[in-house]
Amino acid sequence: MKKADLGVAIYILAAFIMLIVPIPSFLLDMMLAINISLAFLIMFVCMFSKEVLEMSYFPTILLFTTIFRIALNVSSTKLILTDGKPGNVVETFGSFVGGGNLIVGVIVFIILVLIQFIVINKGSERVAEVTARFTLDAMPGKQMAIDADLNTGAITDAQAKERREKIQQEASFFGSMDGAVKYVKGDAVAGLIITVINLVGGIAMATTRGESINTALSTYTILTIGDGLVSQVPSLLISLSTGILVTKGSGAADFGNVLVGQLFGIPKALYFVGSTIAILGIATPLNDVLFVALGATFIVAGRVMQGSMEVQKIETEAEQEEEEAQEIRHLENVTSLLQVDPIELEFGYGIIPLANVSQGGDLLDRVVMIRRQVALELGTIVPIIRLRDNIQLNPNQYIIKIKGIQVAEGEILFDHYMAMNPGYVEEEITGIPTFEPSFHLPAVWITEGQRERAESLGYTVVDPPSIIATHLTEIIRHHIAELLTRQDVQTLVNNLKESNPAVVDELVPKLLSLGEVQKILQNLLKEGISIRDLLTIFETLADYASTTRDTDVLTEYVRQALKPAISSKYFPQNDTTSVVTLDPKLEQEIMSSVKQTEQGAYLTLDPERTKAIVNATGKEIEKLDSLGKNQIIITSPIVRMYFKRLVEDYYKDLSVVSYNEIESNVELQSVGMVTA
Repeated sequence: MKKADLGVAIYILAAFIMLIVPIPSFLLDMMLAINISLAFLIMFVCMFSKEVLEMSYFPTILLFTTIFRIALNVSSTKLILTDGKPGNVVETFGSFVGGGNLIVGVIVFIILVLIQFIVINKGSERVAEVTARFTLDAMPGKQMAIDADLNTGAITDAQAKERREKIQQEASFFGSMDGAVKYVKGDAVAGLIITVINLVGGIAMATTRGESINTALSTYTILTIGDGLVSQVPSLLISLSTGILVTKGSGAADFGNVLVGQLFGIPKALYFVGSTIAILGIATPLNDVLFVALGATFIVAGRVMQGSMEVQKIETEAEQEEEEAQEIRHLENVTSLLQVDPIELEFGYGIIPLANVSQGGDLLDRVVMIRRQVALELGTIVPIIRLRDNIQLNPNQYIIKIKGIQVAEGEILFDHYMAMNPGYVEEEITGIPTFEPSFHLPAVWITEGQRERAESLGYTVVDPPSIIATHLTEIIRHHIAELLTRQDVQTLVNNLKESNPAVVDELVPKLLSLGEVQKILQNLLKEGISIRDLLTIFETLADYASTTRDTDVLTEYVRQALKPAISSKYFPQNDTTSVVTLDPKLEQEIMSSVKQTEQGAYLTLDPERTKAIVNATGKEIEKLDSLGKNQIIITSPIVRMYFKRLVEDYYKDLSVVSYNEIESNVELQSVGMVTA
């Protein structure tokens, strides 16, 4: 057992022993001294703690100290009622603090109880209640702010996790404090009741022993008041500590410096106070020496504070210049400039309101949704998307960068809407001609007043944030394969290992390295195949990796295992899908030109022959385009990856699917065959 645990256990155990077993007066004196010391310690720690969470266990401390004080009350009551000798501490508080006068002692005791019960406890209880309510109400906003900072790259995942934990701790702390102040309030009431019981019981005990009423009243009143004071003073300190803690600002700053700085930090106010006090001493019968001296003190303090602020300002400017110089010279500053963000969205100053939450912009929230949407759709980790303004761009322009390289751009009108004709709207609407940036479709910019009419005519109308979000989503989908890093793969592997450790242990790194698994997952993502079913992917790789380590061949095995997902992606149920097939002779020609090497397989087709195949593919794809159908070519399993590699640079939207990747209940209609 740790020493700290043992100390807390002994502290609580001592309280319960005192409730049951009578203790001698010298031991009671020691316990009372410890109780007073702990009360002072708690008060000063609450004063000088920089944040409330540094005293996160304060509600528990309140409970422990309350039960300990009640146990001391019970022990002192036993000694007062039995022999009238509760020890030095109680007698001293009764005679010295009470001034040796019964009436003075009673009045002082009543004043302490009133101050604690009505002023401090009541205020602390209300502050704790309101703070708990506002802290809980503010949690969603704080969580959204953390998500926004995380998505813009202002903080890391670890920092975001730390901030979320801090918010939860604050909510838990203030919620506990709302109930814990009831301990202090109940302790004050219990102390008052115990004091009355001691007084009545002591007089009754003295009367039964044959003492006179006056003697009993004198003796037991002093002892009772002493007992009440010796318990109420620590209780008052604890109540004060509670008030300090629940009213303390959440900023990490020294309590004393902030308090003095805020109270005496404005020299002008000190000048006015000093002048007012001095005038009161001169113009009224008040003690002129005292008030003039005090006024002069305030004026001098104001002048000293003003000089100190001027010096501090100069020192601050010098420190800032020194820090800037060190930052320029520091090697780490150069290193940080070498880091490349995976995804960046830069925009001109005219688009800033869309990203500014205070101006009603929701672009940050849309970025969060993009990451979640792509993660759910493709089953991979989407890197943090950094948003930043760029004054070098046109006001309404934005650009998208992948690993520091610009891959797309667009331009929007902040106070307009984009209207697109889905193809069946005959009546044209007036506006500024443009093109939709994601799919390069013709569109027009219209005003807010034209929006309702455009929608009634059948136009598809979207707002500027949706345009940017859609464009960003398409770019991420297109580049998601190259954004998948080895660290991301390791994270996916770790997640799968928690639920299915056997397949992970069998595959990585015994059969395939992490880099080879990354290559296979990238091959799938490059063609828009979701890797969310990672268990099926790993089990398939574990089955075939012992026979081949060719990542392209293994990718084909995985695609065949993902047949249900691929079929549902390209071939809707209860519908006939138009496709183009590949001439078997052409398939045989392609396979005969495949050369296997240690670095992988490649095609040895003549350039003219390659051009002929590409042109023939284009003619058949035009048939699908004229019918308004998706570009899908069906091939045999063995040739699929080689044909895809042959034409992928020419037809970005072409999907090449093998027969083994199609469910048996899918209905297909061939509208052409690629022959060359």
